[in-house]
Amino acid sequence: MHVRIAIASLAAIGTVVLLATPSDAQTVPAAKAPVKDSHEGRSGASAEDTSIRPYHVKVPQEALDDLRQRLAATRWPDQETVADQSQGVQLATMKELVGYWRTDYDWRKAEARLNALPQFATTIDGVDIYFIHVRSRHPNAMPLIMTHGWPGSIIELLNVIDPLTNPTAHGGRAEDAFDIVIPSMPGYGFSGRPTTTGWNPDRIAMAWDALMKRLGYTRYVSQGGDWGAKVSEALARRAPEGLLGIHMNLLLNIPPEIARSIAAGDPAPAGLSEKEKAAYEQRKALALAYLIEQSTRPQTIGYGLGDSPVGLAAWMLDHDPHSYQQLAQAFEGRPEGSLTRDQILDNITLYWVTNTGTSAARLYWENARVVYKGQVSVPTGFTVFPGELWRAPRNWVERTYPNLIYFNEVDKGGHFAAWEQPELFAAEVRAAFRSLR
Repeated sequence: MHVRIAIASLAAIGTVVLLATPSDAQTVPAAKAPVKDSHEGRSGASAEDTSIRPYHVKVPQEALDDLRQRLAATRWPDQETVADQSQGVQLATMKELVGYWRTDYDWRKAEARLNALPQFATTIDGVDIYFIHVRSRHPNAMPLIMTHGWPGSIIELLNVIDPLTNPTAHGGRAEDAFDIVIPSMPGYGFSGRPTTTGWNPDRIAMAWDALMKRLGYTRYVSQGGDWGAKVSEALARRAPEGLLGIHMNLLLNIPPEIARSIAAGDPAPAGLSEKEKAAYEQRKALALAYLIEQSTRPQTIGYGLGDSPVGLAAWMLDHDPHSYQQLAQAFEGRPEGSLTRDQILDNITLYWVTNTGTSAARLYWENARVVYKGQVSVPTGFTVFPGELWRAPRNWVERTYPNLIYFNEVDKGGHFAAWEQPELFAAEVRAAFRSLR
């Protein structure tokens, strides 16, 4: 994901079967929340059906066989003519990824990991929303909704579930525990794919508020990086009753005068601090190819994303230089933190088997057509991870979030911080929301 741009600036195989199979591993979804077993698919429930339905993920074997056949039949492009990533994802990286994906990777392990968690679906505003809901065993746990980004998914947040719901096993205190809700955004993963326009971050934010209240929570907090930061901010602008605060790890709203200077290609303005100068240069150097394409022509790129697993994987790797380096290293046998090749492929395969490359890309198109209104007065926490797209200076953060109750800069972690450094990330979330309990 990336900061919003204005428009002027700029099958049967592969279908996932979601079966309602209550399991001992699943918790009771919510006090007084209606639960109904269902064998209906992703869009089988009516818009009026507000029940919460347990789900079990099972990808048809023919879909996985088809994936391997497509990988084996890959027609490779010529190798890049430079020794670095300046022309995009490098051929050697993709050959390592595809070789492992085709011969050694096992999606069924990812399925088992998901099916060991309490998974549910409910219909909100006419779209089925898939979500994971894990209640802490500790009393008075704080309800927390967490939102993934692109090219991430629910997979990037799985590693923080236990540290947040079971803090005493991870160096935390029982009073820092959370109940966790992790939904897939509409158009992503196992959630329904919208068939009409309008599903932008603001609408998603209000759906999340409806979800938390449907689960019986009258007070809650929200967390997100990437698109999750945009959704959390949209929630904060709306400030629905019960939203106590938000925490983010990506600043999307750089000061307007800085944005204008970057757009003009100017050097850093005079008077900036050293941290501001560094952030300015990081933001200025970012490649925006995926952002521009998905904000303006998601359907066009979608044909490749839906037809070629190699094309999908390459598109998802080419997010930013730091993340690309981390992902590439994993396939060279040098994973950074929890960014292992299996977990990276869990994420890519989730997009493939649900055929959501195109519908996920449309969120950029939707967001580019929204003018966000309202000030953010909700208490806000912010953590700066050193490998993020740019390291947000505190004074930039305070421009958008004047009620900043927590700010910290840590020494490791990047754009996929929750995925890569789950223990550190969980510690930051605990610290950010501690004063709101």
